[in-house]
Amino acid sequence: MRDGFDVNPRSGEGAGTWFIKILTGFLVIVILLIHLVVNHLIVEGGLLTYADVVQYYQKAIVPIMEIFFLVFVVTHALLGLRSVILDLHPSNKMLKAINYGLISLGTVSIVYGIWLVIVIVGRG
Repeated sequence: MRDGFDVNPRSGEGAGTWFIKILTGFLVIVILLIHLVVNHLIVEGGLLTYADVVQYYQKAIVPIMEIFFLVFVVTHALLGLRSVILDLHPSNKMLKAINYGLISLGTVSIVYGIWLVIVIVGRG
């Protein structure tokens, strides 16, 4: 402790994990703003129907942006959840199981999201 602040890093959270969490948080905000502006302000009348969304996804940049958005949100959310769990001081064995579980959940979520994007693009 120095000046009332704990200067020791959390057990199980290194500088690389912390940096990825900060970077993905920033990228989520940037892409969310782009997403909101483009989808609701630039597109005349907004994207109100499924047909509008399918047509909009035919532009090559849109599915790419949505996939990046998905990856950043899932990564940031699961790293944040892991940080909360670390505050509970799990054993090393439990932390290893939690890491595998979160990686599995993230992988399944991202693969499913990418599949959905491909399906939407394919319907256009």
